[in-house]
Amino acid sequence: MHTKTPKAVVCGAGGFIGGHLVKGLLSQGIQVIRAVDIKPLDEWHQLSPEVENLSLDLKHQQSCLTATQGATHVYQLAADMGGMGFIEQNKALCMLSVLTNTNMLLAACESGVSRFFYASSACVYNAARQTRPDVIALKEQDAYPAMPEDGYGWEKLFSERMCRHFQEDFGLTCRVARYHNVYGPQGTWRGGREKAPAAICRKVIEAKLSGSHEINIWGDGHQTRSFMFIDDCVHGTQSIMNSNIDEPINLGSSELVSINQLVDIAEEIAGIRLHRTYDLTAPRGVNGRNSDNTMILNRLGWEPSIRLRDGMKKTYRWIEEQMQADLHHHPIPRAHADLPHAILR
Repeated sequence: MHTKTPKAVVCGAGGFIGGHLVKGLLSQGIQVIRAVDIKPLDEWHQLSPEVENLSLDLKHQQSCLTATQGATHVYQLAADMGGMGFIEQNKALCMLSVLTNTNMLLAACESGVSRFFYASSACVYNAARQTRPDVIALKEQDAYPAMPEDGYGWEKLFSERMCRHFQEDFGLTCRVARYHNVYGPQGTWRGGREKAPAAICRKVIEAKLSGSHEINIWGDGHQTRSFMFIDDCVHGTQSIMNSNIDEPINLGSSELVSINQLVDIAEEIAGIRLHRTYDLTAPRGVNGRNSDNTMILNRLGWEPSIRLRDGMKKTYRWIEEQMQADLHHHPIPRAHADLPHAILR
């Protein structure tokens, strides 16, 4: 543990998790000296004015050196990613995040950073262990033998190995968390990069506002996942960063649900029942994925505190507010085509 107040940098701070992480660190008295993202500041999900906010492309070494200057702790969340609809159709773009991770690790060493957090993903897990909806929860060792999600999963697994070897060879303390489907307010909810909870909330709200009372689901609806609310993610991230856990560790909920059950929850919140149609040709990812939290519970005493139903209610209400605000500019037709969405990560 640390006797001095860390000087933290959050990379990917303009994104959903990064924006919440900056807020969370500040609320706990952590000195966040810099927040960095490739997007222009007016496109960030959240902006904290008390922090130095920089728009930098971290695929370039000089940008990484600028980002890490004066920092003791780096949270590396920057990546080109989205839901399953995005990562299945943009494998090369996802792989290019290796440039960001490489240059950030090199810059961290050159700048004298003492701790480096890397946000990995459950997409690193061997696909052969995720073929059934009634999947056995994935333990950390199940990433090997390696057969991760093509493109995005390989990039994450490779970058995990880089963190390991930078710690072994250069003494940079690295902490790696495998995120399992993070959701909540202030996240992407349209445009193709959104994940299942936000996509389903949006589609249920669209159906309710338009009066169509129909929802289209990617896949057969039986595929399963677990979903972690953003507040739990922020708390778990900080706990892992400050821990002595050298190996990658799961950070997610073990509350497994099918996509049909996720729609049930959104319908219950909305107070409606919808006719469901299924697109069996759409990207759907693996048939089942769940987080085994044995290690993090034993090592850190951590487990998610927010039930899926409660987190979905907060997410639904926030998206509903955004859509109501948009109605004056973009009215939803009474009969409308189903919008594309990214249903699963």
